[in-house]
Amino acid sequence: MPRPALEVADIFRRHGAAYRKAHKLSREQSRVMRAIEVCRTAALGGHAEQCDHCDFKRHAYNSCRNRHCPKCQSAERAKWLAARKAELLPVPYFHVVFTLPEQIAQLAFYNKETVYNILFRATAETLLTIAGDPKHLGAGIGFFAILHTWGQNLLHHPHLHCVVPGGGLSPDHERWISGRRARFFVSVKVLSRLFRRLFLELLEDAFYRNKLRFPGLIEPLRDAFAFHALLKSAECLEWVVYAKPPFGGPQRALEYLCRYTHRVAISNHRLLSLDDGQVTFQWKDYRKKDKLTPEVLSLDPDEFIRRFLIHTLPPGFQRIRHFGCLANCHRRDKLEYCRSLLMAGAAGLLPQPAACAEMKEAITEKQDLHRCPCCGIGSMIRVAILPCYRWPATPPPDTS
Repeated sequence: MPRPALEVADIFRRHGAAYRKAHKLSREQSRVMRAIEVCRTAALGGHAEQCDHCDFKRHAYNSCRNRHCPKCQSAERAKWLAARKAELLPVPYFHVVFTLPEQIAQLAFYNKETVYNILFRATAETLLTIAGDPKHLGAGIGFFAILHTWGQNLLHHPHLHCVVPGGGLSPDHERWISGRRARFFVSVKVLSRLFRRLFLELLEDAFYRNKLRFPGLIEPLRDAFAFHALLKSAECLEWVVYAKPPFGGPQRALEYLCRYTHRVAISNHRLLSLDDGQVTFQWKDYRKKDKLTPEVLSLDPDEFIRRFLIHTLPPGFQRIRHFGCLANCHRRDKLEYCRSLLMAGAAGLLPQPAACAEMKEAITEKQDLHRCPCCGIGSMIRVAILPCYRWPATPPPDTS
């Protein structure tokens, strides 16, 4: 994909200093702005590379590796993808999205860590409970969830993308239970009702344990009667839970997931121009019937930067989490066992550990991230170190 003509870093370099003077930023927001401004410039130093096949040479400046930076996600995405290949099961995968209503999203805006943790917990309990119910699936499932906090127009819109295999382990762990219908996981209405109840219960508990803050516009919610009125109104709403049909196989599932795992609020390729004091970018309004046709939105630089920075996550917050059979504490062992059960069921044989190892090796080929862009055969080898350009002096333009 060709390099975009305009990047978020360009907007920050031109208008970031004025924005910092006019607005009070959190420490983490300041770090995000600085990291994006100097990413892949001489401010971070770099190295010279040379192909070991065709002698092609280039300078490569170091990246900031900040998880909010649009330019630093490709390499991390590729590494994550290579690791996930070893965890694929030969079953259908479903994509389920859990979204918070607007009233609760406003509360989450001022209590990001607390409410986002509640969102993860309520979602996990909902999926594990409904899938474990014999009336629905009757199996112990495993899945992972990815937090997104933005809509296409960069406004605050917290939701979780969950990727769920179409089946799970029986209660006695002796067989694999597949979904009853190939293109259907469980009822989204059932998921929505339980998710709403669990989330509101956890939110009420956080209120009484003084885990919530009520600054600015939501200060009246500090009163218990006002807070309970909010919970009551949210309880009367239909909470949106959306389930997509299964992907076309495990490999297609991974290809689809690449669009969600390490995404940031806006990619550089959606930016169109920075002219006449306006930042213009493409977006899609999913509320419209013709939602695939992109629209154009223009914002002044201050508003664009504000919308981008409201999606800064708290330090150390994990936005990709695994649950059930895929929980980190026992993921490797459970996946090997599930894979052996599936292979035994397909072949009519007892589980063969050797066959499982061969299958794992066949799907864990790692992508070469250092292939020469000139000949496509050799690998780029580091031959020299480039010194850093002192910060906070204005860094030279990104030429990597």
